[in-house]
Amino acid sequence: MASTETTPAQDAGSIEAGLDALETAATGRAPLRQTLLNKVLPPVTAIVVVLAIWQGLISLKVVDDPTRLPSPAAVWHVVRRSWLEGTLLGYIWTSVSRGLLGFCFALLIGTPLGLVVARVRFVRAAIGPILSGLQSLPSVAWVPPAVIWLGLNNSMMYAVILLGAVPSIANGLVSGVDQVPPLFLRAGRTMGATGLKGTWHVTLPAALPGYVAGMKQGWAFSWRSLMAAEIIASFPDLGVGLGQLLENARTASDMAMVFEAILLILFVGIAIDLLIFSPLERWVLRSRGLLVKG
Repeated sequence: MASTETTPAQDAGSIEAGLDALETAATGRAPLRQTLLNKVLPPVTAIVVVLAIWQGLISLKVVDDPTRLPSPAAVWHVVRRSWLEGTLLGYIWTSVSRGLLGFCFALLIGTPLGLVVARVRFVRAAIGPILSGLQSLPSVAWVPPAVIWLGLNNSMMYAVILLGAVPSIANGLVSGVDQVPPLFLRAGRTMGATGLKGTWHVTLPAALPGYVAGMKQGWAFSWRSLMAAEIIASFPDLGVGLGQLLENARTASDMAMVFEAILLILFVGIAIDLLIFSPLERWVLRSRGLLVKG
């Protein structure tokens, strides 16, 4: 009779083959139907429910004053008119270009600042609490001094964005560096990764989850800071962004235009998250084996 016993090497090979098979099956691309059900249907359903409730409040005369709550059709008419007049994309581009450029400047400042605060004990003790305090300070508070210091120009807008975003980016990176296992740093030093080389090849990659979280929060702060600056500091030479559109609608007591501006601001925030930060977060998680492709 043939022996059915297996050696430890064969057992290990079978286990490895089984794990490879599981990984291969798990990392396959999800079917289109499953993608539609899991990722497209939920937000579409939420939008339909919100629109139904909104229209219901008007149809049932719960709110029958259009100056307080315009109908979805009235808001859509205003959006369509802006599109046909060619001004809609101009509103969006004016604010998005400012916001993204200001956020890039904030990254250039917040990243080295966060590394210095995380690595130099004296600097952390000196300005660490200040960064935390600045992060909790409402961004709208920076608009009046920025106008006084810099005047009504784009420099004032960028200053407000920087003051709102840099603390969040720096604190996110500090949190990420604090969570880097000491073993990684020792292994890096053993392989010669010290100084700037160690920061680039060991510290930053290991701190990436906290850094990405700080960037995402920094973008939220920069976008809110920009909207506050555009609402408060309006000037013809600055162009009409989404914040200025909202202020113009308030001045004209046009609630349909107010809702148009609010929805556009919300749309840009969601779009930036879906196009930039969500893919970046998925890449970080997947690179660490914490997210399965699908």
